[in-house]
Amino acid sequence: MLLLMNYSRRPNSLINEKSPYLLQHAHNPVNWYPWSEKAFEKAKKEDKPIFLSIGYSTCHWCHVMEKESFEDPEVADLLNKNFICIKVDREERPDIDSIYMTACQMITGRGGWPLTIIMTPDKKPFFAATYIPKESRLRLTGLLDLIPRIAEMWTNRKGEIHNSAEQVTTTIQKYSESSKGEELKASTLDSAFGVLQNIFDENYGGFGNAPKFPTPHNLLFLLRYWKRTGYEKALHMVEETLMAMRIGGIWDHVGFGFHRYSTDRYWLVPHFEKMLYDQALLAIAYTEAFSATGKLEYRETAEKILYYVTRDMTSADGGFYSAEDADSEGQEGKFYLWTEEEIREALGEEAKLIKKVFNISDEGNYVDEIIGKKTKKNIPYLKKPLSELARDLNIPSKDLIARLDRAKGKLYKIRRKRIPPMKDDKILTDWNGLMIAAFAKAGSVFYNSDFIETAKKSADFILTNMVEDNKALYHRFRDKEAAIDGFLDDYAFLVWGLSQLYESTFDVKYLSYAIEFTKYMIKHFWDEIHGGFYSTSVESEKLLVRQKKSYDGAIPSGNSVALLNLIQLARITADSDLEDKAHKNLIAFSNDIKNYPSSQTMFLMALDFLIGPSFEVVIVGDLESADTNHMLSAIRDNYVPNKVLIQKPIAESPEIVSIAPYTKNMTHINGKTTAYVCHNFSCELPTNEVDKMLNLLETKKNPQGRENG
Repeated sequence: MLLLMNYSRRPNSLINEKSPYLLQHAHNPVNWYPWSEKAFEKAKKEDKPIFLSIGYSTCHWCHVMEKESFEDPEVADLLNKNFICIKVDREERPDIDSIYMTACQMITGRGGWPLTIIMTPDKKPFFAATYIPKESRLRLTGLLDLIPRIAEMWTNRKGEIHNSAEQVTTTIQKYSESSKGEELKASTLDSAFGVLQNIFDENYGGFGNAPKFPTPHNLLFLLRYWKRTGYEKALHMVEETLMAMRIGGIWDHVGFGFHRYSTDRYWLVPHFEKMLYDQALLAIAYTEAFSATGKLEYRETAEKILYYVTRDMTSADGGFYSAEDADSEGQEGKFYLWTEEEIREALGEEAKLIKKVFNISDEGNYVDEIIGKKTKKNIPYLKKPLSELARDLNIPSKDLIARLDRAKGKLYKIRRKRIPPMKDDKILTDWNGLMIAAFAKAGSVFYNSDFIETAKKSADFILTNMVEDNKALYHRFRDKEAAIDGFLDDYAFLVWGLSQLYESTFDVKYLSYAIEFTKYMIKHFWDEIHGGFYSTSVESEKLLVRQKKSYDGAIPSGNSVALLNLIQLARITADSDLEDKAHKNLIAFSNDIKNYPSSQTMFLMALDFLIGPSFEVVIVGDLESADTNHMLSAIRDNYVPNKVLIQKPIAESPEIVSIAPYTKNMTHINGKTTAYVCHNFSCELPTNEVDKMLNLLETKKNPQGRENG
């Protein structure tokens, strides 16, 4: 069941929406409207300010505010009398959310969800907050006190409000301008590493204190920095963080997958929602860590993330769902927590070992955030990696893992009988693009054809259901409806996924689509005057400002991923226009990147690619050939992040030649599969020898070896 509602109430205007978040509020006594001209015209006609509430379906404090205030008749009556009330799903409309989150950060110095904005009927904000309680307490003004104050100001001091709204709007517009500068150099990579090193938590992994977010793009940057410099501290920071997250409570030890973030510095107590983009980016990080080190713990973690997504977050048609809620039965984390008694009854004699391994106690380790008290419930977590625990317990590692797997299987069956968290089953193009990239990369590195098929099925779903004839993308699909014009992230992230899928399958269809979407993105999102990509299309709804962003948040910025795509597609196609766009994109944000390098690590991954060494590799040979697969395996078994890889069949291949004309005269030599390796804008002599190819790629065989399968 998707939603629990009071169906005795008359629904408001959200009842016809598709968003699970909006539908959650469709039976509130608040007379909510979706973001629409109808709502703004009503506000102008009735001379009322707008009460804008932005959130998402798996947001814990959004649920708290709804239950406490939006379902309360007294609050609803005040809101309905004094405002036109609009609800927005931030995941459906990231453009709206981004603008008003910027306003909130300017006005209050902080941000978060639920986001509360009060603005004029012409969409200009003059008040901002996040969670607001019903009644005033401590330093928080409650809605019952706030609403009359705002109403009084709107009646008696409207001029002041409009002046304030104009000032905020002007500041937002200035803030949204990119900071153009000079070409960046390798020293910027060093600066970013220095900042990350300074804020690295040497005791518990991750960056900063609390709360701690996974930020896997930071880890991907550090892997590349280690590859570039050989500086072991960079790899150390990656490995410590990945292992700390894996053994901590942020990892679902029973059902797999990562929760959103840790509320403490120890990775122990998470906010329990599970987001698709976290699974995608973390799967990529663990996959690349395996490529770099050969350590099987990273491979196993990536595989379990993807298994979780396949099992719980994938539609029958192949699209990936967006998220799973933190709450069930009105309590955060209830689905995931265990009492000591529950473990004992479920596992019998084996409970003693499981309690010791997963730190289960009678007093519990979970503190309820709302009541501020310790409960008797436990978040399973490990204090050490399993290999160390096995040594401490004097149990062979294989035996310990087998016993834990059996126990976790029993606990999972019991957990399935509980009321599960709500699943947000909308399908978003951008997050699906990230997940396609994750499955494709893991499928290639782990030689897992099922992962590659999953990536293909998702890509084909998007290409069939969310693309218009002119190569325009839709952002959201739900309940058989594709809607909402695509944003920059949709194009950039999907192109990333399709490019990775091409490299895993060498199906030219996916590469062709990646190029077409990139051309559309340049035509409709590119800033011809200052460079860089806007977040919205030139044909999209006109909002307060047309934003351009470079900094990374929970997910990388669309501009940074677009930049990486431009570089890679330029190297594949030898298209100088794409290369030129890449340089202009980087320069458009170079001052911001130089001043705040550690907050834009995805951009720095692209810079690392541009500076080089980077490689273009063409393998001429048939995919059915053992020689070809041996050569491809040699590449995949080594960590070479800054490369593009093309496979050209021996027979005439007009499709790939039309995309990469320089491959026309590349043929197999001596009747064998042949590698052509180029780097730093020059090409080496072709070779049939795997070792020579690897030497040209400046790589060494991983000393820890591989276990392919």
